[in-house]
Amino acid sequence: MICAVTGKITTKADVFSFGVVLMELITGMTAIDERRIDEETRYLASWFGQIRKDEEKFRAAIDPTLELTDEIFESISVVAELAGHCTSREPSQRPDMGHAVTVLVPMVEKWKPSSNEAEDYMGIDLHLPLLQMVKGWQESEASMTDGSIMSLSLEDSKGSIPARPAGFAESFTSADGR
Repeated sequence: MICAVTGKITTKADVFSFGVVLMELITGMTAIDERRIDEETRYLASWFGQIRKDEEKFRAAIDPTLELTDEIFESISVVAELAGHCTSREPSQRPDMGHAVTVLVPMVEKWKPSSNEAEDYMGIDLHLPLLQMVKGWQESEASMTDGSIMSLSLEDSKGSIPARPAGFAESFTSADGR
């Protein structure tokens, strides 16, 4: 991400963005919503910082699709605190991503599926390392030769990355950014 004040790419700007993503996950809201009239509520990061201090408002702001038990609220509160630190106004006050990982790793251990839960989720063995999962997907895609199963490709993707506009350069050099 590029720092708005200096125009330079910084890790602290990326940490800010990560904090906003955490806020989006907690609330189910978008980072910026022009439909929100009040400027204080238009920007999720500034609004979230205000409501996080009031437990009643904070509970009301949590995505209603989450089943909010006391245990889940406790974990969400830890993530919300991390999100608040990540979006501190002063970049020097923001943690590095190593700190974010340190905070989140216990959450992963606490909330990962137990061995009694589905061993195979949508054809994915959740116990395999990521690299092995990807290799398995690639092998299964390559072995699909009959027409009964449609093969997926990046061209079929409906992801959030838009296609390159016509006339857009294939690659850039550092001189292009000046």
